[in-house]
Order: sequence, then C-alpha cells, then structure tokens
Amino acid sequence: MKASDIKKGNVVEHNGTVYQIRDIERSSPQGRGGNVKFRFTMYSVPGGVKYDLSVGGDDELREVELSRRASTFSYKDGDAFVFLDAEDYTPYQLDADVIGDDAGYITDGLEGCYVQLIEDAPVAVQLPPSVVLEVVDTPPELKGGTATKRPKPAKLNTGIEIMVPEYISNGEKILVSTTTGEFGGRA
Repeated sequence: MKASDIKKGNVVEHNGTVYQIRDIERSSPQGRGGNVKFRFTMYSVPGGVKYDLSVGGDDELREVELSRRASTFSYKDGDAFVFLDAEDYTPYQLDADVIGDDAGYITDGLEGCYVQLIEDAPVAVQLPPSVVLEVVDTPPELKGGTATKRPKPAKLNTGIEIMVPEYISNGEKILVSTTTGEFGGRA
C-alpha cells in the first residue's frame, strides 16, 4: 500500500513490527519535482511503543488486517485480562502490560470494549469513551466560608485516583473519561 493512501488508524508492518498509525504529517517540498513526504507517528501493536517514520508518498508499506471485536470484560486470570466476544463468547486474553494504564478503567462486566486482533491474536483493547466507577475514598466536603468549587482527590474502586468536585462523596458512582481520566459527572 502506498504511503500516500494510508489513513489514521491503519495498521502496517515495518521492519517486522506491527504498528498502528496515530498521526500523519504531510510535507510538500517547494519547487518542481519534489516528492511529497509523510511522517507517521505510530505505536507498536502490541506494546504501544511510539515510533516516528518518514517516508515518500510512493513508498510502499504492508498493511496488516486488524479486526475489531465488540467484547465485554469478563475476569482477571493472574495478571491477564480476559474479554469475551459479544457475539460468540470467544475469550481474548490480554496481558497487564498490554492493558497498561487502562486497567484503572476496567470493571467487572464492562461492556462496549473492542478487542483488536491481528490474525486472530488479541493485541490491544479499545475501551468505551467513559466508564462508571465508584468512589471508595475521598475527603468529606469542607464546610465553611469558601464558595470556590475546589476539586479534591478521590480513590476509585479500581485503585486509580482522580480529581472530583467537592460535592462528591464516598459510595457515589461517577462517570470517568477513559481518554483523559477526568471526572464526567454523576452516573
């Protein structure tokens, strides 16, 4: 596949490693006969190691078929996370180092996940845009003369800590963005 035809989200092979394209910068040199250059910001699949690649528009890259399967988080098996295919209940196992920081957003029975497969092997998971988590430990609202809405830290049931508005208390379920890790309102 020509570099000029590659879009964000495509998965390509380079030097024996599989990468997903996250960002594309295109630069056209001045003057006649200059080749258009493309700079791809890519992340290895699995592993998520960042790699920048600059190529000419006519350079060929081998596209790899990546399939996405709607899945539900089922259980943890040691350090591994097991997701079940929403249609045929195929289990997909992903190691903790592949899940990385996303582990803090994964709760029992979490639906709306997409497991990404290359040649039927699970390599990554895409979480829903936001998840519902429970506040397990946050300081009580400060009573007093402050009218400012200061955020305060809250520990959630998955072990992560985020900043929440002062009026949130222990035991409440809240929405958390899986892309920014920010508080998104009461659930």
